[in-house]
Amino acid sequence: VQLQASGGGSVQAGGSLRLSCAASGTSAGTFSRYGLAWFRQAPGKERECVAATSRSGSTLYYADSVKNRFTISRDNAKKTVYLQMNSLKSEDTAVYFCAAKDQILSATVLSLASDYYNWGQGTQVTVSS
Repeated sequence: VQLQASGGGSVQAGGSLRLSCAASGTSAGTFSRYGLAWFRQAPGKERECVAATSRSGSTLYYADSVKNRFTISRDNAKKTVYLQMNSLKSEDTAVYFCAAKDQILSATVLSLASDYYNWGQGTQVTVSS
């Protein structure tokens, strides 16, 4: 599977962005088996998971730093995962990556970078204060 992230850009603090990650090279049925996540990496920092969804969508994970501001969602028919980012802060500035993993358990959510082996190319988000 290939993942293509888009939607990044520059925004002022308090603004919003919606990231999209479209999958290709896989069917919608196979995509529905993937656990999906968004990670970010700022210069000099480790890659961190900001949001993840189980393959069923019933279990979600959010990093404490983005709770109540970011929302992850998936559209299996479109083979796309989204990250709605509201109330953006300067500390949200980073390159954002989407990731996917074929999972057996439908309600398990994975939040470690080492859990995933399919990655998108990254999209830059810059928040100015």
